[in-house]
Amino acid sequence: MNISDLQRKDIIDLKTGRRLGKIVDAYLTESGALEYFVVVERRLFFFFKSSTEKNIYLKNINKIGTDVILVDIEEN
Repeated sequence: MNISDLQRKDIIDLKTGRRLGKIVDAYLTESGALEYFVVVERRLFFFFKSSTEKNIYLKNINKIGTDVILVDIEEN
């Protein structure tokens, strides 16, 4: 599976059912191992566009489906 395939999928939190956003980037360690995905949720407030960035670590990915990626994240 390519990163471009993953970028088309919605990221959904298993606990809340909330859409977290889409994958926009991936972080690799110095040895080249994938550590986490950067997910951005875009919101539109009146005329202002805002976005929040969240890191989704591989250990938090529960299932990769056809259209969605289900994750179990811990809230701080």
